[in-house]
Amino acid sequence: MNSDKQTKLDQIAADIVENNVCPDLAKTAKHLVPGEGNPDAAVMFIGEAPGKNEDLTGKPFVGAAGKFLNELLESIGLNREDVFITSILKYRPPNNRDPKPAEKEEFWPYLLAQIEVINPALIVALGRHGANCFLPDLIIGQEHGKIQDWNGRKLLPLYHPAAALYNGSMRQILFDDFMVITKSI
Repeated sequence: MNSDKQTKLDQIAADIVENNVCPDLAKTAKHLVPGEGNPDAAVMFIGEAPGKNEDLTGKPFVGAAGKFLNELLESIGLNREDVFITSILKYRPPNNRDPKPAEKEEFWPYLLAQIEVINPALIVALGRHGANCFLPDLIIGQEHGKIQDWNGRKLLPLYHPAAALYNGSMRQILFDDFMVITKSI
């Protein structure tokens, strides 16, 4: 593991706290959830915001959606230690409400800094909100599982794993879309 990269990622997390990013969210959150995984990862997963379980643990994707994400990773021969997982927002919005545009905007430079440090071969945007931060006009229902260009980087928009928890027919779509990852790195 590249300790220099990890040091830089730790500094980004410290900067979020020091710069008092989204103080209203910070007040209601239990933990900052900066993300975790391999700083040298070829694949970086980006969700929308931490939920209740993530807020309690300070770790990304640890609830039911996280368990399904682990299953999806295993289906393509990867595990959490191989990838880097984070969200656009690093604090949980109260009552899991959708992030406000101003909140996404405040966290955006820190996400860009993480992308710069990790320098993944592929960015996987999980869910409509995550994908739309990169490509505002993207319609997830039409573009999921198709590699997009974002600032010269490969971006793969996918349905959020939580979608499959509410709609069983989404499970197979996600398994199929995950196969694109192995062909793209």
